[in-house]
Amino acid sequence: MSKPKPLPANPLPYETTIMVRDTCLCLHVQRAARTVARRFDEALRPLELTNGQFSLLMSLNRPEPPGMAPVAELLAMDRTTLTANLKPLERRGLLRVELAAGDRRQRRLVLTEAGRALLAAAMPIWRSTHDELDTLVASGSLDALRADLRALA
Repeated sequence: MSKPKPLPANPLPYETTIMVRDTCLCLHVQRAARTVARRFDEALRPLELTNGQFSLLMSLNRPEPPGMAPVAELLAMDRTTLTANLKPLERRGLLRVELAAGDRRQRRLVLTEAGRALLAAAMPIWRSTHDELDTLVASGSLDALRADLRALA
C-alpha cells in the first residue's frame, strides 16, 4: 500500500477562522434570521402557517390588491420565487391571483376572507412571539436595530 499524501499547508491560520466567526456580519445576520424564523415557525405551526407565509399574506393586507412586483420587492424575492410561494396559499383559498382590470398582463394578489381570518388569528401569536424576542435584544434599542437592518437591505 502506498502512503497517504500529506495535506498541503493551510494558508489560513485557525485564528483567521475565529476572527471571521466573531466579526462576520453575514454570519451573524444569517444565524439570527434562522433562529427568529424557527421561533415564528414554531409559534405559527398550530395555524399551519410558516413565518414566510405569514409575511406574504400580511404583505397583501392593503386597501387595494397589490401587483406581483411590489410584493416581490417588499419580501426581497424574485417573481419566480414569489409565484412558487403563492401556490400553496392559493390552494388553501387564502389568496387569489387575478388579472388587473386596466392591464390584462398584470396580476393582482387578492387576500380572501379566509386569508384575512387566518391573519387575524395569527396576529396574537405574532405579537406575543415578537414581544418575547424583543426582550432578548440586549441593547434595548429595537428601533436602532430595525433601522440598521433596513439600511443593510
